[in-house]
Amino acid sequence: MKSLFVYTVVLALNSIAIIAPSYASARTNDGKVPHIDSNTQFPPTKWGIFRHTFRLHIPQNSKAVTQLIVKIPANIIISNNIQDIDAVDEKGQKINTNVTVTGKRILLFFAKPVAPNTKFDIDLNRIKRQNLGNGSVYSFSVREVGIDAEIPIGVASFHTY
Repeated sequence: MKSLFVYTVVLALNSIAIIAPSYASARTNDGKVPHIDSNTQFPPTKWGIFRHTFRLHIPQNSKAVTQLIVKIPANIIISNNIQDIDAVDEKGQKINTNVTVTGKRILLFFAKPVAPNTKFDIDLNRIKRQNLGNGSVYSFSVREVGIDAEIPIGVASFHTY
């Protein structure tokens, strides 16, 4: 009976070690295209007013970013008050931006291009979920110095549980 218990414990511990890998980001700082590193919701509720935060990473081999375009999912209602949209650097300092909200698009024009090798957060405050659905998927694009086209850089999703 003891040996059966020992085998069960060893099998359980091995299973946990295999199933629970580390979720570290595989992205490095030597890329050429800006990308979304992470996204969070606070508070983590299904209903009410909350904040979505996105971390944008501009790698050192990228060009400086002059504009960020955020496409809002259909089931999200954003505040029309541009004071509810913030761009904050890693030190917690606000980045000087001009914000325009047009329908389901947010345009952030940076007063001074955001240099390569930079990470910063975009906070969308006082947003609401219109219905539960399957979740929310935001799309992101940027404009870089010397390029007059929108460059898609990725998506961020929030799943509803």
